[in-house]
Amino acid sequence: MRKLMKWIGRSMVAVVLLLAVGLVAVYLLSEQRMARVYAIEPTVPPVPVDPGAVERGLHVATIRGCRDCHGSDMGSGTLIDDAMFARISGPNLTPGASGGVLSDVDLVRAIRHGVGRNGRSLLLMPSQEFVGLSEQDMGDLLAYLHSLPAVERTPPENRVGPIGRILLVADQVPLLPAEHVDHAAKPEQPVVGATAEYGAYLAAACQGCHGKTFAGGHIAGTPPSWPDAANLTPDPTGLAEWSEADLKKALREGISRDGRPLQTEYMPVSATKHLTDDEVSALYAYLRSVPAIASGVQQ
Repeated sequence: MRKLMKWIGRSMVAVVLLLAVGLVAVYLLSEQRMARVYAIEPTVPPVPVDPGAVERGLHVATIRGCRDCHGSDMGSGTLIDDAMFARISGPNLTPGASGGVLSDVDLVRAIRHGVGRNGRSLLLMPSQEFVGLSEQDMGDLLAYLHSLPAVERTPPENRVGPIGRILLVADQVPLLPAEHVDHAAKPEQPVVGATAEYGAYLAAACQGCHGKTFAGGHIAGTPPSWPDAANLTPDPTGLAEWSEADLKKALREGISRDGRPLQTEYMPVSATKHLTDDEVSALYAYLRSVPAIASGVQQ
């Protein structure tokens, strides 16, 4: 019995040591990736100064979800506050930011490339969705940001917890957008209209949750309790039977085709309800044109 207890004790010590070594390795690997510096010097498009450009920039910021992360006044907002995963807040983008006003170069670098002015990757900034933002939309967005009144608010410092670091090292969550962005990509220049081409441009904002194929499924890095993202392809498990009016009602009112309320704590109806009729038509035309794929299949 004494020998058995001694063996069990040694085994427990070995397990604890292995876990400790594993956690140290995860910390060092994640820290190395988060400390990587990217030499990005983006070009800034012309920034218009007319009120119409500011209004268009507000529209871009709204439908692209900027205000969901940075707050309705763009003075910062907390996305995640979980001790084990991460605490992540969108920075204050107004002149009242404690770290000083971001230059247009800083803003373009952050928006299109997911890189902060210290050269390191931002956390969970969806730059994969913004890398193709057109020159006009970027210019209008900057015009809107220039118009913002100062908001005196300092967000809490961002940090990544042990679960977040494990998921990062295992490549299960796109925590560092700079690792995933094509930094050589050229901005898209779509013709605005109710076309599938323009819908493809707008649908880039949907890929963060619905995946590159738009087939939905579980969103990478989210807890198991989170619902799966819907299949947006014209598959029977997706939008095969949906009309444009059905899609408009879901985007504008948060009501599914079968009359079921969507879970707006996950589906950003606060942003999509501001889509224009032409933008909804463009999205519908594009989503009808993508390959029909069964729910959850990402290629």
